[in-house]
Amino acid sequence: MQRKIFLKTMTAREALKTYFGYDDFRPLQAEIIEYVLSGKDTLALMPTGGGKSICFQVPTLVKGHENPEKRLCLVITPLIALMRDQVANLQARGIHAAAVYTGMNWDKQRVALDNCLYGPYHFLYCSPERLESEEFKKRLADLPIGLIAVDEAHCISQWGYDFRPSYLHIAAIREQLPGVPVLALTATATPETIDDIQAKLGFASKNVLRKSFHRENLIYVVRRTEKKEEQVAHILSRVPGSAIVYVRNRKRAQELAQWLKKPNPDPSLKGREDITSVDYYHAGLTTKDRNERQQAWTEGKTRIIVATNAFGMGIDKPDVRLVIHYDLPSHLESYYQEAGRAGRDGQTAYAVLLYNEAEDQAKLKKRAVDTYPPKEFVESVYHKTMDFLQIGAGSGLGHRFMLHIDQLCQVMHLPVIQTYSALHILTHAGYIDFEEEHETQPRVQIKVPRHQLGEYNLSREQAELLDLLMRSYTGIYTDLQYVREADDKKTHEILVSLAQRGIITYIPRSVGCSLTMTMERQTDIYLSPAIFEERQERFISKLRAMLEYADQTQFCREQVLLSYFGEKNAVPCGHCDVCRELERIIQQPM
Repeated sequence: MQRKIFLKTMTAREALKTYFGYDDFRPLQAEIIEYVLSGKDTLALMPTGGGKSICFQVPTLVKGHENPEKRLCLVITPLIALMRDQVANLQARGIHAAAVYTGMNWDKQRVALDNCLYGPYHFLYCSPERLESEEFKKRLADLPIGLIAVDEAHCISQWGYDFRPSYLHIAAIREQLPGVPVLALTATATPETIDDIQAKLGFASKNVLRKSFHRENLIYVVRRTEKKEEQVAHILSRVPGSAIVYVRNRKRAQELAQWLKKPNPDPSLKGREDITSVDYYHAGLTTKDRNERQQAWTEGKTRIIVATNAFGMGIDKPDVRLVIHYDLPSHLESYYQEAGRAGRDGQTAYAVLLYNEAEDQAKLKKRAVDTYPPKEFVESVYHKTMDFLQIGAGSGLGHRFMLHIDQLCQVMHLPVIQTYSALHILTHAGYIDFEEEHETQPRVQIKVPRHQLGEYNLSREQAELLDLLMRSYTGIYTDLQYVREADDKKTHEILVSLAQRGIITYIPRSVGCSLTMTMERQTDIYLSPAIFEERQERFISKLRAMLEYADQTQFCREQVLLSYFGEKNAVPCGHCDVCRELERIIQQPM
């Protein structure tokens, strides 16, 4: 598709129509864009599906045509799949965009950055981890950046529900790019988190635009039950259409999906909506499996997806009719965001939370202990992990390790769940950077000089693959290169055969955790009240709020949610389970 050519100036509405085909903005979009074009730092709160990307895409295109020296928007987002999708969508509209993320070899990163510097590019997407690279930061200073867009901005707040230390590097980028405004975007944030986001991003003055979290078409229901599996099947059989069932762990995701696949788990469901068109999804699957399962569900080939919270960011399916939470989330922020994936087309949809009072209360109490184990345990995990990785005192700074938690816990006699929590606490404290479920891309280095390959009696397939790799990766003889060619099973087998013959070094794709040493190994560690006690108390308060939402039967469900997010004057929705029960009681004869 040819790049569109415009006159020197263009209005926001003209850009919206010409590039995206829309005649008018959605609620709040025009106001956000106006602030961005005026150069003001802005925090925008928009519910899932509210059209956040338009809010930085349109002003970037407008400013780019007015001033080519400020034509580029740096978009910081944590999800690689979302980056790729947005870049592809922009390119399909004739808009030049690039992405740089963990796993790309430096040659490709350099090409992307060169394109943004010298070419007619308007968008550069990057993961927050890239901001830690000195080489990347040096290149940023030369780029024609006119706007920084921070997606999932709640990740920068230690009071948010998904704090990521890598987001804290954005403040340093702002110092490197003086005068460049920031647009921070998030779907959920409490008043406290809103203030923290603006402080961490260095806003010149507070500036928040928000859309009400009210969802007129979404019906919130809490269903008390001691038989959750049967209740899931019952609800799925009676509410037609696409559905998500959220569970807390991988094992339950797989087991529940398999149980639902069985023909008629409840004979009374015969003739009802099909519940056997189901699959499961969690972070332990390979990228290929996750993409295939999400695609099948998005296209309607699979009706129901049973998933952990790994299934979330980047979902763009407007016709989800039902979201069921099998387990209570740890906080209302994630519950609201996950439930809000239902009914984005404006049609009636249901968000159902299953609640077993005794069982769920006990689980939440255990979750509080597991998430914040004693300080002595956290220090023990630190030293045992250092010993496991063979990192001596005073060494290790800057080194990155793959870390297999199951193996660590088995060798060092540690409980798995609390060890995960301890590693996250140590990350917040700045001793390490622990990345859960990091997927390493396959890497290859050719060890045999090209002129000697004829001595190895290569098969046609082996020779063709080696030739492709040599043409595609210029540094493949000197260092391990990330390669995309190893994604299919046949190519993987050829690479294995070449490695067995000593022709290449091949490190296959793997899913695991990574640990980066952000300071040398310490003899003693200190967890300040701000890192431990204050965070622990806030986590417990969020658990209480979640439990109160599920347990109470006096107040409108949506009113409770909106009040939590700072909307104190909301009126009863009229259609949640509490409102309907109150209406039934009122209508009973005296």
